[in-house]
Amino acid sequence: MPADHEHMMRIALEEAAQGGAEGNSAVGSIIVDGDQVVARGRNLVTSNSDPTAHAETVALRDAGAALKRTDFSGMTLYTTFEPCPMCCGAILASGIATLVMGARHDPAQGSWGGYTVESLVEMTNRADQLTVVTGILTRECADVRNVETR
Repeated sequence: MPADHEHMMRIALEEAAQGGAEGNSAVGSIIVDGDQVVARGRNLVTSNSDPTAHAETVALRDAGAALKRTDFSGMTLYTTFEPCPMCCGAILASGIATLVMGARHDPAQGSWGGYTVESLVEMTNRADQLTVVTGILTRECADVRNVETR
């Protein structure tokens, strides 16, 4: 796992900013193997007219194409915003070992009820398969996402 989570999250933030500039929700993700970025993704839902084109799924697809496989065991996925239940399921299915998150859903807005990544991981009995790291550049990740609503 890379020692510098902030450095890697800044790369994901670049993806988020690009996605936002393209008219999508400003969320970015990268997949890292050791210290090497092997895939990038940004939210492309609006520009691709694809409700599944969230940053995390785009990064997973990019990794599959680049690596010619679907098992990403031992790799780390960085994302600027807490993955939705669909993305969390895809992350679990891919074998990603570590998920590093920036900003989180605001529970006051209730977009997913009581959902958190941790609750889904626990519910699926996968706590021993996915390490979740939170609080990396939280303010920057929230700010880039909130640019679209200003």
